[in-house]
Amino acid sequence: MTTPNDTPAGWYDDGSGRQRWWDGQQWGAFADAGNEQTLTTTDVPDPSAGAAPKKLNVVALVSAIAAAIGFILACIPVTIIAGWIVLSLTFVLSIVSLFFKGDKKWLGIVGLVLSIVGPIIGVVVFLGVAAAAVNEALEKGDTTITESDGSGDADDSDDEEAADEGPGSRENPLAIGSEISTSDWTVVVNSVNPDGTAIVAQAASFNEPAPAGSHYEIINYTITYKGEGAATVFEVFVDAVTSGGNVVTSHDHLVSLPDDIALDQLYAGGSLTGSAAYLIPDGETILVRVTPGGLADDEVFVQP
Repeated sequence: MTTPNDTPAGWYDDGSGRQRWWDGQQWGAFADAGNEQTLTTTDVPDPSAGAAPKKLNVVALVSAIAAAIGFILACIPVTIIAGWIVLSLTFVLSIVSLFFKGDKKWLGIVGLVLSIVGPIIGVVVFLGVAAAAVNEALEKGDTTITESDGSGDADDSDDEEAADEGPGSRENPLAIGSEISTSDWTVVVNSVNPDGTAIVAQAASFNEPAPAGSHYEIINYTITYKGEGAATVFEVFVDAVTSGGNVVTSHDHLVSLPDDIALDQLYAGGSLTGSAAYLIPDGETILVRVTPGGLADDEVFVQP
């Protein structure tokens, strides 16, 4: 369209088939320019507006928290079993979490690593505690001997052999009255009566009589408890070893004596003196074998 300068301002066809603004001097914007801008703005998606936030991988989060708790429990001796159980469940949960969609999937990897490392550390802690307990028990079992004045009175013919063995061995037994101790117990053999058959027969009518070719010997001894809390004297063993090498216990035959030592219980400082009968073959002598507590590392022999 040809527009003279005297054409008033207004909307006119500029020859392209579209309406365009004429300000009286020159052409301006098209009439539909605003619609094009609106269409363009509307049709082009906004990347920031269209991106949906990722969901949190809750399973991974739970597995990581559970693994941390199990790891701590596995490192504490009193809760180590509970820690192993929690870590076992966490191991499965962590693997499952890796197949879930969502953010923070790395938490599942953390849970998986802790569930593997935790039991290993737990085993190390357990072995350390067990080793410490065993060492403490062995220390409690150390046996010490306080010999009586009668010790060392062996025959000259036995001196050389006895010298090769420590006091309290079968070859070098202690004398009656010697103290045999651990950290928990002290045992003293007071006397041995080789003629105990009549005493056993008089003590109770139900006592088993000595069979032909054998006799009873009675050992009197004192037990003192020095440990913590309470304990039964059943932890202490006092037996007879015959010259033929056989071990005879007081429980081999049913015999009751007036001063029996049974399953009495003692607290620290408590002491008990009593006797037990042992059936010995005629013609054999005995040594008294003392084991001062179940954890004692030595057997100590006493010569009647």
